[in-house]
Amino acid sequence: MTTGSDIGGFLATVPSFAHFGQTLDPALYAALPEGWVLGIADVVSSTQAIASGSYKKVNMAGAAVIAAVSNALGNEPYPFVFGGDGASFAVPPHWVPAARAALASTATFVTEVYGLELRIATVPVGAVRAAGLDVRIARFGASPDLHYTMFAGGGLAWAERQMKVGEFAIPPAPPGSRPDLTGLSCRFEAMPAQRGIILSIIVRPAHAGQPAAETPEYRKVIENIIRLVEASPDMARPIPDGGPPLAWPPSGLELEALTGTAGTLSGWLRWLLLLAHTGFSSLVLRLRIPIGSFNPDRYLNELVANSDYRKYHDGLRMTIDCDPKLADEIEGDLATAEAGGIVAYGLHRQQAALMTCLTTSIYRSDHIHFLDGASGGYSAASISLKYKTEPARI
Repeated sequence: MTTGSDIGGFLATVPSFAHFGQTLDPALYAALPEGWVLGIADVVSSTQAIASGSYKKVNMAGAAVIAAVSNALGNEPYPFVFGGDGASFAVPPHWVPAARAALASTATFVTEVYGLELRIATVPVGAVRAAGLDVRIARFGASPDLHYTMFAGGGLAWAERQMKVGEFAIPPAPPGSRPDLTGLSCRFEAMPAQRGIILSIIVRPAHAGQPAAETPEYRKVIENIIRLVEASPDMARPIPDGGPPLAWPPSGLELEALTGTAGTLSGWLRWLLLLAHTGFSSLVLRLRIPIGSFNPDRYLNELVANSDYRKYHDGLRMTIDCDPKLADEIEGDLATAEAGGIVAYGLHRQQAALMTCLTTSIYRSDHIHFLDGASGGYSAASISLKYKTEPARI
């Protein structure tokens, strides 16, 4: 039986790296142990929801999965990835019941509070391996304080496809169930492009979810895209120095108030308390006022560093701030690689990026901030992948 300390021990053996260009180095990945289970979730018809103006709800639904599971596991470290309109994670056998319960209650919450349908599944790693694939993970050091997980081996992409055709599905929790979403917030405003375009990128092997899909030719394409991005100013990071824009009341106030309905306070009382709290925190961050051991300058610097604007889970995902020339160069290279049968890709251009935050404690330095495009993002980029890598309707 695996315990929290066991998973910490396993993660300590997983290689870590600080240069994103090493992402596809196979020596940096370790296979998940036998008996582990993948959790998968995505918002059904997310593109239509975003088109109707619900982009913040879609992002919050994906981040809620990570927050709910994290809180259910006592904030122990575990492998996860944010996908914009969903999330995926891996847990050892001992944690499967708690993770499944968190996933099920999050699905109910997303339906009843956000008005969205969250598709959920748990997939044994053994089933992945029986299909001839694997789930291997590495840890990317986004900053000295935060490592987040990269997934390779084709197993996660395979599990996502299985979920979308109805395999391994788990039912939502009973009506009224609510997950613990402590630490989840969306208090910052959208970040306008500083260089011209916020570009959301998804690149997968042409034969994603099949054995040996990550060929040397594919790795070369990915490494070239990363080099192009890293050669741009500030590595095309969409978060400006000093952090995202602040407004009061924040545009995400109502959504965050809804997110907290698991508590005992009435909706109106929680809304008023949150209004006061966000007003105070906005003042502290704007004026850089230290409060006790909380240093706003340090927190904002960590926020910039601890963003997941680039990641890998059986495919490269980036949300970058770049000029049109770089966007065109990336698209041209990917189109050539796709025509050569090496990759399948999707891009979406927009004018702003959006951040959703998971902060266990403002006094800790391992808070993580999930990035996506503000008007479609990864969901829109995935549409052009629909008929290339996804047999089921997205």
